[in-house]
Parts: sequence; structure tokens; C-alpha cells
Amino acid sequence: MADLHAAGAPAALGLADPAMAQAQLERVITDLGRVYRERNDALRALARAHHEALLRLSIAAEFRDDDTGVHIVRMGFLAEALALALGQNAAWSKLLRMAAPMHDIGKIGVPDNVLKKPGPLTREEREVMNRHAQMGADILGASEVPLFKLASEVALSHHERFDGSGYPRGLAGAAIPLSGRIVAAVDYFDALTMDRCYRPAIQDRQALEMMAGERGRLFDPVVVDIFLDRADDMVALRDRINSHRPQFSALLDDEPLGAAVT
Repeated sequence: MADLHAAGAPAALGLADPAMAQAQLERVITDLGRVYRERNDALRALARAHHEALLRLSIAAEFRDDDTGVHIVRMGFLAEALALALGQNAAWSKLLRMAAPMHDIGKIGVPDNVLKKPGPLTREEREVMNRHAQMGADILGASEVPLFKLASEVALSHHERFDGSGYPRGLAGAAIPLSGRIVAAVDYFDALTMDRCYRPAIQDRQALEMMAGERGRLFDPVVVDIFLDRADDMVALRDRINSHRPQFSALLDDEPLGAAVT
């Protein structure tokens, strides 16, 4: 009886031979790996859909401001290029490329009579316009997702000024997040060199001179110096974007237009 019990112990306990156990373990690991990959793919697809929805909202805001929507594409790639030129790593620079286009998403909440006014704004109208920075941050929300956290930071800080004269919080110097300092400079140049409802585009050379004149007042001197040092490359990248007219989906992928400006 003892011998029979010993001989039948593996079967009685449900234990397979080592080869079968190893094969079963490998199948379990394979299945878990597939489930993990499918989960990650689903999360990435969800994040991409969320980002695309916010980019579409940003495009809607830009269309209301008499732009073709290419402004937000230029903002993304130019901000990435400037970040790389400033020595930021590729991962953060790419994240900024995806976040920067949402800088003015809050304009969706600004009335047309203020947003499209051809003349100077009254004090009351300026107060309404200035709310778009906070509205943009509110739209993007207090997310812990790195992309949307950075986009919210950009929306809130890109109208702060190096001397503390900006809005909405009156931050100065290094208290302004680097993302906001980069996007502020890029937005200034790109806005000057595009047609607006209240004026035609300004020539590149004049826009660069105007930016240099705001060094240390509106903009971080280091950011301005690097932008001016790489001006030919920045203008060339802008012209390539204008020529190719890429869709905003290019911001989400490793497109050639996103190559570093060196």
C-alpha cells in the first residue's frame, strides 16, 4: 500500500512531470505577456485619442483667430527644436513638441468680438483676453499624465514675462517654467511672421530684431540668444512646415519634420 501510494503521489497531487510543467509555465508567461502588451496598446490608443481631441480643440481655437491651423504645428516643431538647442534631452523635447500646440487652447472660451477685434483692446477686453491662459490650464486639467501636465504648464505660463510683467501670475525669471519660456519666444516669433486679422505678417529680419529688443524684458536672455544663434535653422524649419503643410497628427509621430535642428 505504501509503495502504491508513493507511486501515485504525483498524479494524486496533480503534479505534472517537469517537462509538462515547464511547457505550461511558458504558456502562462506568453499569455500574460500578450495581455500586458494588449493593455499597453489600448492605453496608448486611449492617450493618443485624448491628445488628438485636445489638438482638434486647439485647432478650433486657432481657426477662430484667423489662422489655418498650421500655427499649432509650427509651434510644436519649433518648440522641440529650441528645446534641443538649449540642451534638453530628446524625450522632454518631444513631449514639449506635443504639448506646445495646446498653448492657446483657452482661446476657445474668448468671445469673437474680443478675439477678432481689429483695433486695440480696452482694459476690460484685455482682461477677458488674458483669461485664456487660466482657461487653457483648466481645460487641460490637473492631470498626472506627463504630456497633459506639461501642456497645462505651458498654457498657464507662456504669457508670463521674464521681468514679471506678464500674466496670469506675474512670475519672473527662473520662476517661469522653462516650457513656458521656450513657448513664449517661439509663439512671439511665429505670431509676428504670420498674417493676423489686425496686421499683415512682419518680415523675418524685423521680427528677429524685435525679439532681440525684448531680451531680458519679455523673454529669457538665454532662450533668446539660442533662438537668434539658430535663427537660420529655425526659419528653415518653419518654411519646411509651411511647404509640407503637415497634419497635426505629425506632432504625435516621429516624422522627418521633427528632426533636431543642428
